Amino acid sequence: MSETAPQLTRAWVLHPDIKSDPDRREAGFALAEAVSLARALPELDVVGEEIVPLPRPRAGLLFGDGKIDELKERLHDAEVELVLIDGPVTPVQQRNLERKWKVKLLDRTGLILEIFSDRAATREGVLQVEMAALSYQRTRLVRAWTHLERQRGGLGFVGGPGETQIEADRRAIDTQLVRLRRQLDKVVKTRSLHRAARAKVPYPIVALVGYTNAGKSTLFNRLTGAQVMAKDMLFATLDPTMRRVELPDGPEVILSDTVGFISDLPTELVASFRATLEEVLAADVILHVRDISHPETEAQAEDVRAILADLGVGDDRALFEVWNKLDLLPEAEADAMRARAERDDAVLALSAITGEGLGTLLATVAATLQGAVTEETLTLPFAEGRKRAWLFEQDVVQQERQDEDGFALGVRWTAIQKARFEGL
Repeated sequence: MSETAPQLTRAWVLHPDIKSDPDRREAGFALAEAVSLARALPELDVVGEEIVPLPRPRAGLLFGDGKIDELKERLHDAEVELVLIDGPVTPVQQRNLERKWKVKLLDRTGLILEIFSDRAATREGVLQVEMAALSYQRTRLVRAWTHLERQRGGLGFVGGPGETQIEADRRAIDTQLVRLRRQLDKVVKTRSLHRAARAKVPYPIVALVGYTNAGKSTLFNRLTGAQVMAKDMLFATLDPTMRRVELPDGPEVILSDTVGFISDLPTELVASFRATLEEVLAADVILHVRDISHPETEAQAEDVRAILADLGVGDDRALFEVWNKLDLLPEAEADAMRARAERDDAVLALSAITGEGLGTLLATVAATLQGAVTEETLTLPFAEGRKRAWLFEQDVVQQERQDEDGFALGVRWTAIQKARFEGL
């Protein structure tokens, strides 16, 4: 007997186009991205979408009375069960709108948390999402804690058992947060042991970063032969995936695929996913993959640069922009991109789908990692034992002697190793 297909939740996506917002995005692109976010959850059926022009948000209801009544009729006619609002919604606004419309409501942060929960595959990813969700829930009235029962991939904001409205017990949430933090500390400690073991190998790390859906996982699969989920879906990858790759005429490297960035990433997630993105902080080379065919590619790139800066990625790291999806551009535009990339050493134009430009990418990474090797003499005080140990781990020390000032070390290293040493 065949299983009955799960009932889909009928959802409607609203993008409030707030005229008074100085950081306002182009409404059409913002709505399209919000709809893609909604479609990333398999249990949702997006039956409607619209832009709602708004001079400024109303404190208790977000929208004006006339617009609320108009939307209520539309939502009722379409038998909508869940409204997704692409932006922040206060707990009071959420409660009032749910009462007026007789539907469940989720804001952008809640939706992204749902997707992250649905996608998280490793123990660390699951813990990070649960902590972010609890921090988010702590500020508002919460439905029953279905996310702790783990009866489905998501957090329980969208369907699942136990839908009764309850007031969150903050002390219980705080107890949960303490428990999760302890577990996460153990997981992160294990990861740092793995990193320390890798540092002794030592394989250089090449990290792929970029806006969500830029094609990182497709590129990763092409370069490694791995089968990481690569779908036309926002947040298809959440946990860092690492594989060893042998570069042509170059060193072996560890290639790391990371979670996609997105504009207005909830602050709870920026903080919680710092550890998930820590492989980027350890990377020797960062490849910023861009969907060069996307109408908002420049704005997306700015968002990625801002998050990298927030994570503490500085100028000491070799960083290349990888202009992906040339195959989706008209030929004249693709030729213009290729010409621009040829003039700029920090830009590589390619297509992960067709394979165009991959040879140049690999050769560039190999040349960067081998780099020019220079020899220097360093003097380290006796108190700098940690820096001395790092130099020996990196196998760059050629000779060493001691005098009354400390250690005199002759080192042979690349510019990348020198920059990392100076950042210790």
